Amino acid sequence: MGRSRYTITEPDQAHFMTCTVMEWLPVFTRTETVQIILDCWQYQREHQGLKLYGYVILENHLHFVAQAPQLDKCISSFKSFTARQLIDYLKARHAESLLARLRFSKCAHKVDREYQFWQEGVHAEMVFSEAIMREKLDYIHQNPIKRGYVEKAEHWRYSSAGHYAGGASLIDIDAW
Repeated sequence: MGRSRYTITEPDQAHFMTCTVMEWLPVFTRTETVQIILDCWQYQREHQGLKLYGYVILENHLHFVAQAPQLDKCISSFKSFTARQLIDYLKARHAESLLARLRFSKCAHKVDREYQFWQEGVHAEMVFSEAIMREKLDYIHQNPIKRGYVEKAEHWRYSSAGHYAGGASLIDIDAW
C-alpha cells in the first residue's frame, strides 16, 4: 500500500485539513495539550499569515480550514512544532505508554527521530466556494455531536462552533 500525503496543490488557497495522531492515540484529553495546538495556530496567524476559518480538536485528531501564503510550509511547520511540544509534554508527564506507542509506530525510514506523533499527510481538500466552505465547517462542527460528546456544536469547547453561533472561540477566527 503506497503512501498518500494529500498534497496541497494550490498553497495559497483555503483547504480543509485533518491531522491525526499516530494509531489514533487519545492525546488531546487535557487542556494543556490542546493549548499547544491553539498557541501554534495563534503564532502562525500573527507571524505567518495563517487565516483560520474553523477548527475542531477531538481526543486523537483535529480538523480545520485554513489558508496562508505558503500553506504547505505552514502546515509542515505546524506539525513539526506541535509534535515536538507534545512529545516534550508527554515526556515531562512520564506518559510512558503513549510514548512507547509513538516510538513503535514511527516509520522505519525516519531515522532522525525517536517518535512519530502525527500520521503522514494532512488529508487536504481545497475549498473553492462558499458552499464547500459551509459544508466543511458543518462537518467540522458536527464531529463532537456525532461522537455523542455534546448535543449542540457550540457546546464543544475545542471548536470554532461557538464563534459561528455568535459566541466566543478559544482562538480568533477569520472571516471567509
